[in-house]
Amino acid sequence: MDMNTEANKKIVLRFNKEVIEQGNVDSFHELMHPDFVNHSAPEGSQGAAGMIYTFNQILRPAMPDLKVTVFQQIAEGDLVTTRKTISGTMTGTLLVIPPTGKEIHISVIDIVRIKDGKYYEHWGINTLPTVLDTLKKQ
Repeated sequence: MDMNTEANKKIVLRFNKEVIEQGNVDSFHELMHPDFVNHSAPEGSQGAAGMIYTFNQILRPAMPDLKVTVFQQIAEGDLVTTRKTISGTMTGTLLVIPPTGKEIHISVIDIVRIKDGKYYEHWGINTLPTVLDTLKKQ
């Protein structure tokens, strides 16, 4: 594996730990390309602001002990695919669902394109809709 591919994997791992898990806004700004596009986000929230909002205004208040567990990373060229889980104890409201006090797990697979050492594009799928549906039924 070439050095750029390994460096790209480290950038994505750093993002997952420092930004998603720790909520570090300085790292977020350092790691985001000015032209970043999140292809998985709803129209109107596909830029960097929509991504940090999801982590720090939706997930973190619901799960203050939020943790990211990375199971696997596969990289080729400027793309890094990561299989991970975002988990935590739901002590706050998650969207419209009141706190349950239970641990929840959101499985995620995402693909990130790195450009100039920064997040340039993102595509992803996750089980948040299934988790929300399960929580509504409890």
